[in-house]
Amino acid sequence: MKRAEWFGVAVQLFLLVESSVKTPVRGSELHRSPVSSLSFHRHIQSEDFSESEGDSRFPGSIDSPDPILSPPVHLRILDQHVIMDNGLVNVTLSTPQGMVTGIQYNGIDNLLQLNRETNRGYWDVVWDSPDPPGNLGGKYDLLEGTSFSVVLEDENQIELSFTRTWNSSQNGTGIPLNIDKRFIMLRGCPGFYSYGIFEHEEGGPDINIYQGRIVFKLEETLFQYMAVSDERQRIMPTAGDRQNGLVLDYPEAVLLTNPSNPELRGEVDDKYQYSCDDKNNRVHGWICSNPPVGFWMITPSDEFRTGGPVKQDLTSHVGPTTLSMFFSTHYAGESLAIELRDGEPWKKVFGPVLIYLNTDSPDEDALPLWEDAKEQMLIETQSWPYDFPLSEDFPRTDQRGIVTGRLLVRDRYINKELMTANFAFVGLAAPGDVGSWQRENKGYQFWTQADNEGYFLIKGVRTGNYSLYAWVAGIIGDYKYDAYVNITPGSRIRLGVLVYEPPREGPTLWEIGSPDRSAAEFYVPDPNPTLLNQLYVNLPDKFRQYGLWDRYADVYPDEDLTYTVGISNYQTDWFFAHVNRNLGNKTYEPTTWRIIFVLDNLIDTGTYTLQLAIASAHEAELEVRINEADEMPPHFTTGFIGKDNAIARHGIHGLYWWYKVEISASQLVTGSNTIYLTQSRGSSPFKGIMYDYIRLEGPPETD
Repeated sequence: MKRAEWFGVAVQLFLLVESSVKTPVRGSELHRSPVSSLSFHRHIQSEDFSESEGDSRFPGSIDSPDPILSPPVHLRILDQHVIMDNGLVNVTLSTPQGMVTGIQYNGIDNLLQLNRETNRGYWDVVWDSPDPPGNLGGKYDLLEGTSFSVVLEDENQIELSFTRTWNSSQNGTGIPLNIDKRFIMLRGCPGFYSYGIFEHEEGGPDINIYQGRIVFKLEETLFQYMAVSDERQRIMPTAGDRQNGLVLDYPEAVLLTNPSNPELRGEVDDKYQYSCDDKNNRVHGWICSNPPVGFWMITPSDEFRTGGPVKQDLTSHVGPTTLSMFFSTHYAGESLAIELRDGEPWKKVFGPVLIYLNTDSPDEDALPLWEDAKEQMLIETQSWPYDFPLSEDFPRTDQRGIVTGRLLVRDRYINKELMTANFAFVGLAAPGDVGSWQRENKGYQFWTQADNEGYFLIKGVRTGNYSLYAWVAGIIGDYKYDAYVNITPGSRIRLGVLVYEPPREGPTLWEIGSPDRSAAEFYVPDPNPTLLNQLYVNLPDKFRQYGLWDRYADVYPDEDLTYTVGISNYQTDWFFAHVNRNLGNKTYEPTTWRIIFVLDNLIDTGTYTLQLAIASAHEAELEVRINEADEMPPHFTTGFIGKDNAIARHGIHGLYWWYKVEISASQLVTGSNTIYLTQSRGSSPFKGIMYDYIRLEGPPETD
């Protein structure tokens, strides 16, 4: 048995002995398939406290020699540029700005576009001052360095630093942060790493930061095939094709009317169609077929990202462009903007990420480059945290901690016994309220996925004070451990058995959907045949097609959605998004959905509970009425909620919302009842909500 397997068994035995609870039931409603090889963490049985052993970190190409046989790294410093070279790849950066101006690989002089040097490979941020309020990223900063230094140069590694220090005399000319951009080249590695350190000094001005990323713009005559996942791969249009196309409801969405590749004519291109959850955003990029070259962005950890594992963001898109999105307000809105106020000190390390290059024999199909990139991604994730970055702000493995435990679920209306939190998402984030992790944006987060018995291991945790959070597919709400978790260097914290008691007032009378923080299980219509992205015609994530919001009026031409409990099926009869009705001429009106249900035995002295879990909201307000369609004021309203824009951006979820609506028995009748759900904010096709799960509970049962 391998050491990693011994460890997994040992942890489970320890926690079983530590637990005094009866062996829990694994309710079928809690089961989910194990995460795939592309998931953001492996299960506890394959984890190890130590770094992986025996892996060749840098294959170089699909059939490359051992890295130790590769040439030593070499640094050349010119008047306005610096060149890192390890015999496999040659990277040129401007000095002192720190822009990547050239990447030479496999006989190609430059993989990047030959436009201005500041628009090839670069870091950038979108920011603004908080006054006047309402500005959502009015300023753009390329984070050009003003000082350059060599941190390390030897035969095995180069690390370069490009810094810019802010002072009050620069007020208004750039983001008021100290910036340190680092670039690393290792011997035998066909690529290079980059990470950045952002610092807001104590006493600095108030700012909002909306987005931070690395961007690479590739040569479009070389790179035409894009890969985001095993299924999401295709030949892409060019930037010129988009410029010559027809802009649709917003600038990012373009109908290709006369593309250079005639097979793409009539398709819609939109960069948001290629977004994905951060937990799945590990590797993506582009393939050149002649000569065969892959350009890949590999992100080995989510610790520096914001908003938790299901925060969605961009990957690669037309340009050809490849991104590493460290943080943004995409699919979340202003609640994920980093707000620094009253001179608050703040420092955070973003990355390192790996820009990985690979090649194969010219006689071979170029698609194996994707498989090789996935293998390299697994090597990188297993090697995290890296031991080679030299900034004192990046702690190594022995300076970090480990947390283990087991999560169970207690819901007596599902099962009298404790249930395992099968494949629960468990994470450490800044101390806050229940569920606050999805809006947390200043600190680090560390997430894993429990195994099928609820055991979890979180390793590589930076020192600090955290709350432990979790959520379980199949169960509504969020879990938060009731004590802080304090990580010190080398600490190993065993939390033992934790029990989550989800929101529950009484027995389930009926339910719509599955509580998984997504609307994917509901009815997603076919797109308008003139507005297709052919990639998604035969894929299950049909929700990524353009214009589905306007299909509501086609599906329900005469009256709004009516769902009859016991007769209707949410997979075919519940529209995936509660949107406004298109009346034509860009006019939209609010819609009211009805849920009709029968109560045979009304308990007239009790209180019923409507549990409402919402997967997404954008400039919306949900009003709930009970048996009175015109009741004013409504029985319940969420008020104005959400700015995640997931409907327009083809996301099937955004931020998660949960509400408990109490209903007096006096508002119900024996026999047929109707709940009216009105999304009252009209005027736009994109204002609306996506439901995750709705459940009506009866009054509590007495034992």
